Amino acid sequence: MMAETITLGKGLNHGLRRALEDDPKVVIMGEDVGKLGGVFRITDGLQKDFGEDRVIDTPLAESGIVGTAVGLAIRGYRPVCEIQFDGFVFPAFNQIVAQVAKMFYRSLGNVRLPIVIRIPFGGGIGAVEHHSESPEALFSHTPGLKVVSCANPADAYTMIRQAIRSDDPIVFFEPKRRYWEKGEVDLDAPLEGAFPLHSARVVRPGTDATLLAYGPMVRTCLDAATAAAEDGRNLEVIDLRSLSPLDMPTVYASVKRTGRAVVVHEAPGNLGLGSELAARITEECFYSLEAPVLRVTGYDVPYPAARVEEDYLPDLDRVLDAVDRSFGW
Repeated sequence: MMAETITLGKGLNHGLRRALEDDPKVVIMGEDVGKLGGVFRITDGLQKDFGEDRVIDTPLAESGIVGTAVGLAIRGYRPVCEIQFDGFVFPAFNQIVAQVAKMFYRSLGNVRLPIVIRIPFGGGIGAVEHHSESPEALFSHTPGLKVVSCANPADAYTMIRQAIRSDDPIVFFEPKRRYWEKGEVDLDAPLEGAFPLHSARVVRPGTDATLLAYGPMVRTCLDAATAAAEDGRNLEVIDLRSLSPLDMPTVYASVKRTGRAVVVHEAPGNLGLGSELAARITEECFYSLEAPVLRVTGYDVPYPAARVEEDYLPDLDRVLDAVDRSFGW
């Protein structure tokens, strides 16, 4: 079958549908995921087709959602929890870091928790605090959790299915500002032989500098690379895809070739993923670097009001400025 052109949000919807079809132990639960189909319509039509026992509308209680998922997972189910907005995850934070992340180790490997926690994250939709957060570093810092983020419709379709099939607890960050962007997706592609869930992908080869991004910033970096090409600079763009574990061999290979690295993410810079990437690159690639590893991030303030969010978010100009500074060393 030929690939279809669909949105990232629809890719997630199709991926969730396939997971429900493939495994009767998969259940979806969250606020308004059933009758409404989710505030972003990611679960649209699933309750109608699979019933209220498989796609469950929960109370407004994130701690209860994840706590219930822990019990279901212990009993052999594969729960998929939707957190309606990124900033709503914090009532469930204790359940995630104290129970979900630790059960496998606490039980000496005898209890697996195959839970997927879906979190729409990031800004760019004109929303305010609690609706535009980027808390991925908090979960990436927690041992026992795996953390991934898709950036295009094809990865959305495949990665959500891979995450649900995994026996490890996975926090799945979805770039909400990219939900409506379209791309080609092969809906018949088998998971066997698919690109590995925890591997980074070079989405644009280049020779002069490496741009590292994930989620919503992958598109921004691709646009920056296109703009830089007009000035004769050939930038490589890597979609990290997995934030924990990080696929550092792919990153190292790129930086050793280009000699320069710029990390881009929406989350604040202080103790963010960019800091960890810069540290690891410096440790491993020191003698290949032509300039320090630079970061382009959100600012170290709470997420601002919608009228000024474009001044807060990293954009093409800020990425290109960092590239220019890298070449100025």
